[in-house]
Amino acid sequence: METSENSPPTLEDQNTSVSVRRALELLHLDNQDMKIQAAKDIRHLTKTSHRCRRQLQQAITPLVSMLRVDLPESHEPALLALLNLAVQDEKNKINIVEAGALEPIVNFLKSQNQNLQEYATASLLTLSASTTNKPIITSYETIPLLVNILRNGSQQAKSDAVMALSNLSTHHDNLNTILESNPIPFIINILKTCKKSSKTAEKCCSLIESLVDYEEGIVSLTSEEGGVLAVVEVLENGNPQSKEHAVGTLLRMCQSDRCKYREPILSEGVIPGLLELTVQGTTKSKAKSCTLLQLLRDSDVETRCEIEGETLENIVYDIISQIDGDEQFGKAKKMLDEMVQVSMEQSLRHLQQRALVSTTSDVSITSCASEVSSK
Repeated sequence: METSENSPPTLEDQNTSVSVRRALELLHLDNQDMKIQAAKDIRHLTKTSHRCRRQLQQAITPLVSMLRVDLPESHEPALLALLNLAVQDEKNKINIVEAGALEPIVNFLKSQNQNLQEYATASLLTLSASTTNKPIITSYETIPLLVNILRNGSQQAKSDAVMALSNLSTHHDNLNTILESNPIPFIINILKTCKKSSKTAEKCCSLIESLVDYEEGIVSLTSEEGGVLAVVEVLENGNPQSKEHAVGTLLRMCQSDRCKYREPILSEGVIPGLLELTVQGTTKSKAKSCTLLQLLRDSDVETRCEIEGETLENIVYDIISQIDGDEQFGKAKKMLDEMVQVSMEQSLRHLQQRALVSTTSDVSITSCASEVSSK
């Protein structure tokens, strides 16, 4: 645990300051072995200490120089030191890019050394969390390389590449570039194998939701075997934010062409998960689930989130009456009955609470920082 800025330095603080000075001195020696040792020391010092990250800002330029020399043994120590310097430090992220680190890092994405490729991907994930860095990173044509990592990288590299692409997708014009690299088949493969409640699944669904804003994205998703099913599984088993992205993906599909995509969505058994979200989802998930249920209904009535004179239960009964297969019908019917019961219980509790205190607002979901932890 770090001491506050105004606290007197402890013996541990004094030892750390000595280590910081020593690492900086070694970095500036004309001895490659000493520089490698300094990089290893910096990696250790900055693993958990924000203070050391600030104190070691001067190490950025010489560490970037180590990435550029034709000595492979210096690349990993320098890259890991820079990665730890960048974690949760916006200024260091920007300084690392300004020091010229992107060119060697992007080259490492093509490396046959799996560890170096993983560390380069993790570095881009962390550096891309900075809004300032996003357009600069994209200018190095990193997106096709990251998509290639989705196809051929290690499991860890694939996970970090998805998160890096998700970070980059928030900058204007990048979605088109990502879509042109055809990442959805590889994202679906990752989604099929990862834990549905994981951060990786959340970023996969976030990226897919953004890509299905385009017809090419929807076609890619529906053309991939098990693509829609993978999204439905996240809707059922993901974390709250993942479920929100999953239902958003299906809703955008249905809104783009209800007649074309209604049946592919229904055939994957989406109704039970939607029913659960209408009761237990986030505020956005509840609204999106309500709208999607109306769109999935076999009716030409104009869809709105609230239909006068008709309950959500009636809408769902109308949908599940058209479902083929006893098992799927039974599951949906059971979920509907449970939804009605839970809805009644929640309404009763809500009335009781209003009699005592004012209604409190929904708790918003706080998204985690889109970067890796220290190495």
